[in-house]
Amino acid sequence: MGLQKEVNSLAPMDNWFVPLIWLDYRLAVLFTVLAPLVLLVWAVAARADALKLLLGIYWKVASLLAITTYLMIASIPVGFISALAARILIPTSLWYWLDLNEEIDEQPQRLLGLVFRTWRWIITIYSSIGLVAQIITLPCAFKSSEVLSDGALCRAWLEPTWLYREYFHDGINPSFLGFFGILGLAIYVVYFIYFAITKLPRNGRLALR
Repeated sequence: MGLQKEVNSLAPMDNWFVPLIWLDYRLAVLFTVLAPLVLLVWAVAARADALKLLLGIYWKVASLLAITTYLMIASIPVGFISALAARILIPTSLWYWLDLNEEIDEQPQRLLGLVFRTWRWIITIYSSIGLVAQIITLPCAFKSSEVLSDGALCRAWLEPTWLYREYFHDGINPSFLGFFGILGLAIYVVYFIYFAITKLPRNGRLALR
């Protein structure tokens, strides 16, 4: 496709990080979208209430990844900060709740529980490795949109989202999509602050209180 040819021309061989960035996006689709979606359907079918609740929490937190995608489509620098936050919040949301973790650990013989725990470790390791990469790209968050699109490292992180736009939003202005990214981020931040001020002090590490 046209954008893919442009991406290839903008990714010379000396930019060794480009293939790793594209690999990261592919792994993100596998581990943060497809795998938890299968697990959620499986948990619903198996009537595994603890897993359903924990995966529900995961999807609320992981929505930050979708928001980040739309921010980066429009080359909005704050997308690099939201990407960094997602690397931290996603594994935290999967390990934080003591009551849900205990209930899941009490059923080690169930295949669903085993698969979930394996995926949780994978997503934790994946997020930890990705966190290092996101810290390196943090300076991109403080550049203008024009400079952001010109820098090799910063641009390399944007390019996969541009290909996503070509597949799913072809013909739509990136700035229009970026508006929804900003709106989604604003809602996410407001809800997170509300949760941190009201629910977290009351519930602590118990999701079912």
